[in-house]
Amino acid sequence: MPFTLMPLPYAKEALAPHMSAETLDFHHGKHHKTYVETLNKLILGTPYENTPLESIIEDTCADQDKDKKKIFNNAGQVWNHNFFWNCMTPPKEGATKPRGNALQQIEKAFGNLDDFKSEFKKAATDQFGSGWAWLVLDQGKLKITKTPNAENPLVSGQKALLGCDVWEHAYYLDYQNRRVDMVEAFLNNLVNWEFVAQNLDSSEVRSAA
Repeated sequence: MPFTLMPLPYAKEALAPHMSAETLDFHHGKHHKTYVETLNKLILGTPYENTPLESIIEDTCADQDKDKKKIFNNAGQVWNHNFFWNCMTPPKEGATKPRGNALQQIEKAFGNLDDFKSEFKKAATDQFGSGWAWLVLDQGKLKITKTPNAENPLVSGQKALLGCDVWEHAYYLDYQNRRVDMVEAFLNNLVNWEFVAQNLDSSEVRSAA
């Protein structure tokens, strides 16, 4: 079956003022939609036509064939955006800080929440050009990584816990060239810590010692 555009898990205006309805209209309604439509055209009549999205990514990520690279780029961006929308939640009291096991594991890995935010912000702002910043589980340990373009933790055998889109289309309408301001707004106001906790609780975390 063709892939479909995942609906946003909130209204387009629900993330304002940190992310505007106009940004979501373009980002979700045009960019994400185009990745889905392009992927469906590229896999039509190929062995990937009825293949799960994650399997397509894992199979094409290292392939240098130009057609498979196109499939990977669009499949990666479909997965990345599906994940990204779930990483955010409308601003509300208690939504901006992790609790329970998620907080404990972040403090164990990074010292405290502020140090985690600083390291995540650095990864997001240091990513040259288009790409993503991630909190991942890598061989049972929490790490912060960054990936270029459509790449994501799946290609490295890591489990994504949190992701932030730092392509210009993710923030330019609201922040112009101030990527760091968007990342700070994301970390301080929009992170869906319940989603992070669910991803973490379904995984095995090893001691940092």
